[in-house]
Amino acid sequence: DTACKNRPLDLVFIIDSSRSVRPEEFEKVKIFLSKMIDTLDVGERTTRVAVMNYASTVKVEFPLRTYFDKASMKEAISHIEPLSAGTMTGLAIQTAMDEVFTEEMGTRPATFNIPKVVIVVTDGRPQDQVQDVAASARTAGIEIYAVGVDRADMQSLRVMASEPLDEHIFYVETYGVIEKLTSKFRDTFCAVNVCALGTHDCEQVCVSNGGSYLCDCYEGYTLNADKRTCSARDMCAPGRHECDQICVSNNGSYVCECYEGYTLNPDKKTCS
Repeated sequence: DTACKNRPLDLVFIIDSSRSVRPEEFEKVKIFLSKMIDTLDVGERTTRVAVMNYASTVKVEFPLRTYFDKASMKEAISHIEPLSAGTMTGLAIQTAMDEVFTEEMGTRPATFNIPKVVIVVTDGRPQDQVQDVAASARTAGIEIYAVGVDRADMQSLRVMASEPLDEHIFYVETYGVIEKLTSKFRDTFCAVNVCALGTHDCEQVCVSNGGSYLCDCYEGYTLNADKRTCSARDMCAPGRHECDQICVSNNGSYVCECYEGYTLNPDKKTCS
């Protein structure tokens, strides 16, 4: 797990609680949400999470600005009640754009370049126009993942989800196995720490940089032109040391010595 920390996201879950989702199935969706939150690097400066619940109506259970710790989010999720009736998926996505992805509600400004991500979980067929709404959401820079369960209409998932579709559509046969998707999403949202994987070729120090890395050197060493290996600096080069008489290089550092007939003073630099 140390090799993976999800990149910061403004993440909105949109969950279907229409009549077709039985109460015990809805409880499984809530467990899935809690497990997803466990895998995320949640916080005010890292990943912010909002949850929306929809059927014929849409309810913003909590926006992106409310909770910045996992415990509070999971507590709030445990109290979500199903709305039953209808499946207005298009309305739910529209509401996300209008009421959740706004700076007042906690979405970070565009200049921060934080990805806006929606995960829609549904087991039915939308009863409204999803295609145009989803297209305008994607145009607005919102990445949409569609999770279909059981009776979900695959065509609707396809018109909702972002490209490439095979990376944005997930399907599970029952709500009982929905939490299996947690690890898939964790891998999807993972900003791999290449240094932790041990696949880098830095001689001394590896510094993670997005999905890539840079090499660095220990104190007293300089990165060579190959940008991988390090050479000990000559600490005795003129102007680099503080020795009064003789400088002796010593593994990236140096010690001072004195000429014959002189003694090194307690300051370990000057000679008497």
